[in-house]
Amino acid sequence: MPGKGHELYNKENDSGNRRILLVFSVCIIALAVFVIWITSDEKVARPSVNGALHVEGTHLVDEAAERVVLRGVSTHGLTWFPQFDDESVFRQLSEGWNSNLIRLAMYSTEYCNGKKNESLDLAIRGVDAAIVADMYVLVDWHVLGDKDPNVYAEEAADFFDFMTRRYSGVPNVIYEICNEPNGDTKWEDVKRYADHIIPVIRANSPDAVVMVGTPEFCQDLESVFSDPLDAENVMYTCHFYAGTHYDELQTELDDAVSRGLPVFITECGITEAEGDGRDYDNSAKWFSYLRKHDMGFAVWSLSNKDEPSAMVKPMVTDFVPLVGSKLTDTGLWVRELVRGMDPELIPDPDKEDLTFQDRNPVSRLIYRLKMKYREFSGK
Repeated sequence: MPGKGHELYNKENDSGNRRILLVFSVCIIALAVFVIWITSDEKVARPSVNGALHVEGTHLVDEAAERVVLRGVSTHGLTWFPQFDDESVFRQLSEGWNSNLIRLAMYSTEYCNGKKNESLDLAIRGVDAAIVADMYVLVDWHVLGDKDPNVYAEEAADFFDFMTRRYSGVPNVIYEICNEPNGDTKWEDVKRYADHIIPVIRANSPDAVVMVGTPEFCQDLESVFSDPLDAENVMYTCHFYAGTHYDELQTELDDAVSRGLPVFITECGITEAEGDGRDYDNSAKWFSYLRKHDMGFAVWSLSNKDEPSAMVKPMVTDFVPLVGSKLTDTGLWVRELVRGMDPELIPDPDKEDLTFQDRNPVSRLIYRLKMKYREFSGK
């Protein structure tokens, strides 16, 4: 019966083809899922999704009381590097770096000594740009040369009154009321200042998170323990630079965390405190600690200043797109950190090219595959 045999052969052949097609389809789907997994960055909290933040225990949480970690960078002085205070740049950070935080460093001495209008305009521009980029934004009254925040307390009160009125109810905005108290400034001085400024903020934005600087350039957490502020939705700031600060400050931070003090790293760096010399090993140690404890941070500095702490090369003036070829070694390392990579696995830019991944999707895929291998193999 040759006709029936031929018909049986065709049915078996069709069945085999369908199996091959099914296996091929499954492989394609699996490959697609794998590629998406490798190339996609970690999901981070966004104001449009997570809403306004508040402090619960030692952490920031969102409107659903889920823990939130903010990772991002800090500008340098707004009046010195205004070109970075830009919507297109912030979009690059948000979309290309997966950053959900930008810090606006507005120097109090600049604001109070002839550049009030310029400083205010730049602060507004930065907050508006962060809102468009769907990032949280730290509005930083950048005390430094004035040492004691009480020197310009009334000016600070006017500034925060204006900003909190303007952005009342906007979930993106967090207020940092004094950057780095220093010199002879004690915690009792900072506390007096905070007791003056926080009610100004609360009058207009009652639920806003407030960051409060600590003495000795935000490295004295011990003095806060015995006399904390009587205020809610407050965190205390600690600043470190990996090329300068080692075990002593790390131990103090760990002690603060273990004793239940809500701490946020509003400024830090992978260089020395003066902006020179990088220390990648100690940077990995610091940021691994922050990662373990779900602690947020803003890295210094988004600028093209001619110093190692700057993330953009000095001669670069076109910041969009903000790709690897325009970044310093600091910028390359910090970009991977902000994207969510394990700090222990971030390559040393002096030894491994971190710019090639910007050239095409295949390069990025190969790079991420290699990083995933390191993560799972422990190598």
